[in-house]
Amino acid sequence: MKIKREMDRDELRPEYDFDYSKAIRGKYYKRLLKEEANVVVLEPDVAKVFGDSSAVNEALRSLLNLTRSTQRLTRSSGRGLKRRTA
Repeated sequence: MKIKREMDRDELRPEYDFDYSKAIRGKYYKRLLKEEANVVVLEPDVAKVFGDSSAVNEALRSLLNLTRSTQRLTRSSGRGLKRRTA
């Protein structure tokens, strides 16, 4: 009796049976390009660090803010220096 129950549990319902031979590769690709959607595929080791797209966006925004602040520091610190001629 146990064997029959396990077999029934493993089978998919008929409404979930999908014929992949009729699938179209890249079906929505042109639409994504037209809508100017940016899709970025992360490497598996990087994807493990981030839980979702909002975490990736937050990290990238903080990196952008950091680069902006360091650019301001390097620009302003170099302006006051003048070379002395002897």
